[in-house]
Amino acid sequence: MLLSGKKLGILLANAPASQSFRHGVRLAEAALAAGAKVYVYCIDDAVAGVDDPFLQTLRGRGLNLYGCAYAARRRNLPITDQAAFAGLSVVSDLIAATDRFLAFS
Repeated sequence: MLLSGKKLGILLANAPASQSFRHGVRLAEAALAAGAKVYVYCIDDAVAGVDDPFLQTLRGRGLNLYGCAYAARRRNLPITDQAAFAGLSVVSDLIAATDRFLAFS
């Protein structure tokens, strides 16, 4: 599938140290490099990875990064400007608006 001009949504649910989190981040990197518009939503334990240095580097390269505000509050994590913190309605919007949507949990 040619990714240039396509939209890819990625949901990450596991802790930043997990293999599935890292796999999702590497996929986001590859999709950005291929010219896709990439959206990553961190939910549950993955919300702790919003401040991941590599994820922030990808954000600087055009990644659209979202964090689950509820998950952050439940884990006593700060709501910062490192991601757009929002609710599950954003996930629904991403599913509807992207060409592909993948979940890593």
